[in-house]
Amino acid sequence: METTKIMPCLDMKEGRVVKGIHFVDLKDAGDPVEHAALYQREGADELAMLDIAATVENRKTRLEWVRNVSSVIDIPLTVGGGISTLKDIDLVLEAGADKISMNSAAVKNPDLVRDAAERFGPERITVAIDARSNKEIPSGFELVISGGCRPVGKDAVEWAKRCQELGAGAILPTSMDGDGTMTGYDLKFTKAISDVVDLPVVASGGAGRLEHFYEGAVLGGAQILLAASVFHYHLLSIREVKEYLREKGLQVNLE
Repeated sequence: METTKIMPCLDMKEGRVVKGIHFVDLKDAGDPVEHAALYQREGADELAMLDIAATVENRKTRLEWVRNVSSVIDIPLTVGGGISTLKDIDLVLEAGADKISMNSAAVKNPDLVRDAAERFGPERITVAIDARSNKEIPSGFELVISGGCRPVGKDAVEWAKRCQELGAGAILPTSMDGDGTMTGYDLKFTKAISDVVDLPVVASGGAGRLEHFYEGAVLGGAQILLAASVFHYHLLSIREVKEYLREKGLQVNLE
């Protein structure tokens, strides 16, 4: 049985962790270094840090944020936001990230995924796929870029298949409809992605209760379960989630 991993996510803006609903109405959620250190102590398997305003503000990821967070953890750190060239990836990895996540840049320039995987290795390259429901799209899920601001008329599930062909090492699908709501992952979207790729899939967007994590793994087919609000606001601890998953028969790392 494959190990199910827990990945807290730090959405970053102006040096602080923020959290909103449906990518808007952002509220301060604390200090990133304090959160990172806590999540490692609690047993997080990996950590994500997303500079959510970088693409919209047409700038690169703040490398000092990466350095600060990576200095207090030794679990794998995935960094995303404003990464659009191989040089950007190089700088982010040099700053302490173990993996990078790209979204808008990959959609605009798919060759970047292939080139990045060839240079840095597929295991370092995650493609984040934001989507919203759209019945006119064959899969029912339309690809959205620029921090959730711009629908592009493409099928998000077909794009996931393409990313695997290009050499991505993991797919991180986020449902805009579920983001920040704590009403559960969009299982239909997550499952649609996990059904068409052989890569690790990171369930993201909407986890709020213990059963949501179980559903993300079992019904959504995700190997990695990402969550933010539920951990930032101390509604659940990572250990609670892992103990629950183990009780339900899933394999987790509990030290």
